[in-house]
Amino acid sequence: MKNIVVLLLVLLFLSCADSTTKVSGPSATAQVVIESFYEKDEETLKANSTPQAYSNYMNTINMFNATPKDDSNFTVLQDTIMGDVAWVKYTTAYDKTPGIFKLVKQDGKWLADVRGSKDKSPF
Repeated sequence: MKNIVVLLLVLLFLSCADSTTKVSGPSATAQVVIESFYEKDEETLKANSTPQAYSNYMNTINMFNATPKDDSNFTVLQDTIMGDVAWVKYTTAYDKTPGIFKLVKQDGKWLADVRGSKDKSPF
């Protein structure tokens, strides 16, 4: 009986830990990426971006001061999913003009991607 209780407690902790670290949906990923960019959290930024997007972020990340997550005021204005590509239009406290993220689904996870010159957002 004691072993069952210990096993259940371990499973409970693992399930709670997984739910707080797992990013779901393109809007949630966009929020994580924008906040990790302005916080200069390179590890989180890399985990939620394609390699090309991460490289672009790293080229510009030092132009901004690190800002705490509490100040982001991330708000989704619109989002659209078209197969394995999603677009998220958002606003934050970091910038007065709305931004647009292109995200791609790779291995079941949404990742911020680079917008190509031929990419047209649906907004």
